[in-house]
This record gives sequence, C-alpha cells and structure tokens, in this order.
Amino acid sequence: MPNLAYGLLALTVLCAAVVALSARSLIRSAVALGVGSASLAMLFFLLNAPYAAGFELSVGAGLISILLIIGISLTEARGPRRP
Repeated sequence: MPNLAYGLLALTVLCAAVVALSARSLIRSAVALGVGSASLAMLFFLLNAPYAAGFELSVGAGLISILLIIGISLTEARGPRRP
C-alpha cells in the first residue's frame, strides 16, 4: 500500500511539472506549480521528513505560488487587447 502512495504522488509531481512547463496560461502554470509542490510535500511526509515537508508546503506551495499568481494578476499584457 505505501508503494502505491509513493507512486501516485511521484506521478502527480511529474504530471504537475509537465503541465507547468507546457501550459500556455501563466495562471495554469502557477497553479500546477503549487499542486506539484504540495504533492512533493506529501511525499516528503511519507518519507518521514516532516520538517522538509512543512518547509516545502509553506514556501513552495504557499508563498511562491501566491506571489506568482498575484504578480501575474497585476501585470498587464503588452499586446493589443482582445474584445
């Protein structure tokens, strides 16, 4: 059973990384980055590294994702506006 959890979390981290790199929308990339970071924190917790998991969850999924989403939301597009 734990091997299944490790595999699913590793697959989630990998899929989130692929989505973060290939998404055309910056918001989707930032959300995928947050999901991947939260999954990595759960993987750390399963590997009995609670301090690494807490740090990854607070900094990776929390701080970086929120700052990226706020930064993307506050910047304007340089091209012509679409109706």
